Amino acid sequence: MRTFLTALALATAAIAAPAATLRWAAQNDVLTLDPYAVDHGTTAGVLQNTYEALTDLNLKMDLEPQLAVQWTFISPTQVRFELRKGVKFHDGTPFTADDVVFSFERSRQPQARKLAPIAGIREVRKISSHTVDFLLDGPNPLLLRSLAGFYIMSKTWCEKNKATQVQDLVAKTENFASRHAMGTGPYRITEWLPDQRISMVVNKDWWGRNTGNVTELVYLPIKSPATRVAALLSGDVDLITDSPTQNLPQLKEDARLKVLEGMESRVIFFGMNQGNKELLGSDVKGRNPLRERRVREALNLAIDREALKRVTMRGLSIPAGLMVPPDVSPSAPDIDVPVKADPARAKKLLAEAGYPNGLELPLLCPNDRYINDEAICLTAISLWAKIGVKVKLTTQPFSIFTVTMRQEPGPPALALYGWGSDSTLDANYFLRALAHTRSAGGNGNYNFWSVSDARLDELIDASRTEIDVAKRDTMLREALMRVRDEFLFIPLHYQLRPWTMKKGVQTPYRWDSMPLIQHTSIQ
Repeated sequence: MRTFLTALALATAAIAAPAATLRWAAQNDVLTLDPYAVDHGTTAGVLQNTYEALTDLNLKMDLEPQLAVQWTFISPTQVRFELRKGVKFHDGTPFTADDVVFSFERSRQPQARKLAPIAGIREVRKISSHTVDFLLDGPNPLLLRSLAGFYIMSKTWCEKNKATQVQDLVAKTENFASRHAMGTGPYRITEWLPDQRISMVVNKDWWGRNTGNVTELVYLPIKSPATRVAALLSGDVDLITDSPTQNLPQLKEDARLKVLEGMESRVIFFGMNQGNKELLGSDVKGRNPLRERRVREALNLAIDREALKRVTMRGLSIPAGLMVPPDVSPSAPDIDVPVKADPARAKKLLAEAGYPNGLELPLLCPNDRYINDEAICLTAISLWAKIGVKVKLTTQPFSIFTVTMRQEPGPPALALYGWGSDSTLDANYFLRALAHTRSAGGNGNYNFWSVSDARLDELIDASRTEIDVAKRDTMLREALMRVRDEFLFIPLHYQLRPWTMKKGVQTPYRWDSMPLIQHTSIQ
């Protein structure tokens, strides 16, 4: 550990020193600098300091203009955006309508993975140098909030650097945009050394107002919880956004530090492979037991979510009954009731399904993405053992894990995953990406487990274009209950993610657990 901290100090010495330098540490790195290559919370959260969108959400989560200054609904399926004039990319190139049209076309390439922000958009048409029309497949009640996640890239920069194609993370391709960035935002990325650091400097020509005083940012991925805490205590970092649960009491008592507590808008869950006719690594041959509802229910009933909260998470979790957090619309506390552990009934269900002696299943778990991710998997394994389900665990860093999940013949029987809300804070985001049958246009883009339910698809599709709020909420509630009652996933908890920082750091807590550096100050 001492060797790491010495190396860390040397690595940051050249860019540290002034009071306006912020050193921010968390457990995992970005996966790429290409904003369309992956839908990954840390990647998007870091890049939001460099890239901008047409719309934005302020600190109160209210919609406001960003690269667009105003918009007009010419019809329910045609929206005109007037673009902000005088904006320049970090290399000095002017921002124009051509960049918006180019970014839209680039973001919907087959290998692109961040599809939710552009869902339902048929075409982006240039009207003038600073005016574009968005032509929609149908009315879209979430369009303006969704566009807050649609980062705009420079057409000139991409063409100059042969980066017009989105990086394909599964095929492990790379291009200039994989390791470099060119946005219009408040900070400019100067260097990315994977698994070591990302360095940024303030964009002095930014059109917006920087309310903080950070002129340099160093983001440090530090996988080990103990090392991350030691770096904070020694003064080598100023802020950690995933404080280890076991260290939180110690950190709260340290007079040099302060803790910001809040619920990250993220559900942690187990996905179950319901697509493969036979599961690799399972002792069941010739069939897939996870296609059987009673087996999925049994696996759910084996999990003691309160014990998981008390022991594994040390109180820092909220047991989940649904696959969307409480801050997501529609509000549904009456149906968000966690499954109560019942090992006896779980055993009975397994026997009824044809597995009186239990079964054996493989489990894939990331070990550097979510709070206590590997420990959660180990706890679940012990709980499943009590109902006769033997689980073989494989752990991987998230950068490898995310590729494994997309490789043929599909993911293993069980996998731990987390899904955070997007800028819409709307249930359709989860439902469409994870619970819809995989098809064109982004449906099921992250449905690794081959979940497929005709009624569910119908509800998800209808909610995308329904503008009557009450009708739409009814559709989404029914969809969430169908996911719950068919046991299509195993929701565990909503993740609480405390931030710990030096007393001199001032920054607002964010629902996505990603600080906005332009609103951060350090003394």
